Amino acid sequence: MHRMMYPPIKSGIAFALVCCICLCSCNADNKPEHLPDTAVTVPLIIRQEPISTISSLDKSPLDVIYFPAEYPKLKMLDSVKAPPVFRIFYSRPQRSGRTIFGNVVKYGEHWRLGANEATEIEFFQDVYIQQTKIAAGRYILYSIPQPTEWTIIINKDLYSWGLKIDPAKDIFKFTVPTIKAERPIEEFTMEAVKSDNGANLWIGWDDTKVVLPIETRKP
Repeated sequence: MHRMMYPPIKSGIAFALVCCICLCSCNADNKPEHLPDTAVTVPLIIRQEPISTISSLDKSPLDVIYFPAEYPKLKMLDSVKAPPVFRIFYSRPQRSGRTIFGNVVKYGEHWRLGANEATEIEFFQDVYIQQTKIAAGRYILYSIPQPTEWTIIINKDLYSWGLKIDPAKDIFKFTVPTIKAERPIEEFTMEAVKSDNGANLWIGWDDTKVVLPIETRKP
C-alpha cells in the first residue's frame, strides 16, 4: 500500500511546481515597461463667457426714500407711529472722480436731480414748503443749480425721461442755499431727516448739498 501512494504524491508536487513557474512567467510578462518621460503638459484653458447680467447693470441704480424713514418696514413690523408723509423715487449716479457741479451738472441749466427717469415725489398728505401749500399727490422734482443756491421745481409732468419735461407744467419753485459738504459725496443722495415741523429733505452730491424743509400741519 505504501508503495502505491508515492507516485500520486510526486505527481502532485510536480504539478504544483509547473503552476508556480507559469504564474511567475505571466507576472513577468505583465510588468509595465519603464518608458522615458516624454509627456507634454497641456495648459488648462477656462473659457470665460461674458456675463450679460453684470455688464448691463445700471450705473445709476434706482432708490426710494420714505418719511418716516423706512416706513414699509415699520408697517410690516406693526411699529408705525405716524402716517407716511412722502416718498421719493430717484436714480443715484456716481461721482467716479469727476467734478460734478459746474462740469457734469452745468450751472444755470435744468437738472433732473439724479439720472435716468425724472425724479418723482409723492405726498401722502398736504404739506407746506416755504409757507406754500402743496396738495397730496404725485409730482416730479428737478432743479436749476447755481454756485450759491438751487431752484427746486415741482412739476406735474409725470412719467418723463431725463429732462424732457414740459415746463408749462411747473407748479412750484423754491430757492434754497447751497451748503459745503463735510466730505465728498460719492453717490448722489437724498435723505429725509425729522425736524420740529416735519422733515428736512437733504440733497447732496460731490462737495455740495442743499436742504428743502417740508412742513406738516395738523388739520
